[in-house]
Amino acid sequence: MNLRQIIAAAALAACAISPEAHAQERFPQRPVTLVVPSAPGGTTDFTARLIADGLTRALGQPVIVDNKPGAAGNIGNQFVAKAKPDGYTLLVAYSGYQVGNPHLFAKAGWDPIKDFVPVAMLTRAPQVIVAREGLPVNSLADLIAYARANPGKLNFASSGNGSIQHIAGELFKQVTATAITHVPYKGAGPAVQDLLGGQVDLFITTPAAVVSQVKAGKLKALAVTGTARLSALPQVPTAVEAGLKGFTLDSWFALYAPAGTPAEVVQLLNSELSKILSQPDTRRKADESGTTVEQMTPAQLGDYTRKELDYWGKIIKSAKISAE
Repeated sequence: MNLRQIIAAAALAACAISPEAHAQERFPQRPVTLVVPSAPGGTTDFTARLIADGLTRALGQPVIVDNKPGAAGNIGNQFVAKAKPDGYTLLVAYSGYQVGNPHLFAKAGWDPIKDFVPVAMLTRAPQVIVAREGLPVNSLADLIAYARANPGKLNFASSGNGSIQHIAGELFKQVTATAITHVPYKGAGPAVQDLLGGQVDLFITTPAAVVSQVKAGKLKALAVTGTARLSALPQVPTAVEAGLKGFTLDSWFALYAPAGTPAEVVQLLNSELSKILSQPDTRRKADESGTTVEQMTPAQLGDYTRKELDYWGKIIKSAKISAE
């Protein structure tokens, strides 16, 4: 066989295997992992599980939820930031960590802009101020009066230093002129368990973590921090309705991938998530938990992340909150 025949044979062989080679490169070819940087039981975990089944069906591969709590979310965020940028390891981010931690930790070990590419906004939720069953308060006014009469006696839980719950608690103390001790946990789930057990008195958190316990009468919901009442807890007034003007806070939950993830993978995930979040069943589950679904393009989420990073930086600085 002469050189020309060898080249021709090699070209034919390449053509013969190219369809299979291209098929192997198509995303996804194996399971996809959604990393949750907090313990099971909170709204970040709820949001991950809200989309996992739909993504499994859409992608044709298992989508696994992997909880990696600790260090106020930094362990999970670091893990995804350092993961291979191929779309198989994704971060279900909680706004308190994603745009709060960079202002709270001198060395968080990750950067929200440099280390991640935005994929899709997922859900949004206000906070709800809840008290343990045995606490002698039944309204926000009762709570403020009791806290003022008993300085230093009450404590409040959060899902970690620098979380929105932590920030909300510190702001609550400022605007009500009360002294309440902060107790950080590795996520909303463990915090709720101790609230139910009476080890902590208060928790300002997203509704999904506490709605079922409130409806069962195991926790007292005193107010929500949104601009309107929740359909899941219609009897609970907003903080403004309860007399705490200006106390409006919410959290959001979004999907990010490691920086360098191919644009076509990001776009595919965003497109499939848009379909999943538009489904009536998805919206119903979110509504029942006290959250709402929200959609953005990757570019919109990128712009929003930068704005929120600046906004929460100003709040944290003005409130003089530190996680270290």
